Amino acid sequence: MRADYRELDTTKTYLITGAAGFIGFWLAKCLLATGCRVIGVDNLNDYYEVSLKQARLDSLTQTENSSLFTFLKGDIADQEFVNTIFNLYKPQIVVNLAAQAGVRYSIENPGVYIQSNIIGFFNILEACRHSYTGAQGVEHLVYASSSSVYGANKKVPFAEEDCVDHPISLYAATKKSNELMAYTYSHLYQIPATGLRFFTVYGPLGRPDMAYFSFSRKIMKGEPITVFNHGEMYRDFTYIDDIITGVVRILGNPPAKAGVRHKVYNIGNNNPEQLMYFIKTLEKALAQTTGRNIAADKLFLPMQPGDVLRTCADTAKLERDFGFKPSTSIEEGLLRFAEWFTSYYAY
Repeated sequence: MRADYRELDTTKTYLITGAAGFIGFWLAKCLLATGCRVIGVDNLNDYYEVSLKQARLDSLTQTENSSLFTFLKGDIADQEFVNTIFNLYKPQIVVNLAAQAGVRYSIENPGVYIQSNIIGFFNILEACRHSYTGAQGVEHLVYASSSSVYGANKKVPFAEEDCVDHPISLYAATKKSNELMAYTYSHLYQIPATGLRFFTVYGPLGRPDMAYFSFSRKIMKGEPITVFNHGEMYRDFTYIDDIITGVVRILGNPPAKAGVRHKVYNIGNNNPEQLMYFIKTLEKALAQTTGRNIAADKLFLPMQPGDVLRTCADTAKLERDFGFKPSTSIEEGLLRFAEWFTSYYAY
């Protein structure tokens, strides 16, 4: 993890929802390493293996500044639970990363997306609203949106000003709803809020439901991997270090007081990789870390419902406002992931 985080204010209390999740864990780890007070919240649901979430939490409680970390198990869809956190800890910076993720799972189990992504986010907004009294209370709400909001847009790269009125999955619809809700609360109550449209985040201790993770498991077990649209897909993969660096730069820089205090940014590599090249690079990374010949057995299938052909982030706005652009290459990022993956699962 990069060490230069001078933008962080160690006098603030940071609330991170989804702290046992992939991005939430790495952000909490960064904040703690810098000497920040962190309140972490997570419901530890079983969408994917709870043991991995627990391993992330264990890492946070064993860090040098673990005394600055408080973990609370609970669901942000529980309004009383959320209000209690805000009343007890009075966070100045709130980072809402708790959400039900996954495009395909939203087709199978839509109800959990409404509970977590809509009701849960509403509870966070309400808690921010009632804490906000000008110079006191919540100073900045940063929340996770997604590149999925762009739907099947043909124009690339995707820019924040593009129309996002045609989501093709419920997951995407909930993320678009989050942006609208945050804008409204910012307009009504002057809550400074920033939405982050993440583009396919990957790296060590990542999400097992993501393609690179499930591919790695199947490859190492000698099982075939499923390649949709016959490999003709492109993704703007963003390494976790880049994501955390971008988030940190944004945390202490809420939207200016003029007008509605709400902004949305893409965080992506602006460099989409073809799926087949991505798989080839993953094979090389796994081979390098294990010293074995690695070649995936591939099962080619048509496009899945709710999926998109290409994602690509226009990062000009992020560069302009924060002087930052993700830069980790897919080769470097997948090698770091493979090193962690083969060690953690003892391959």
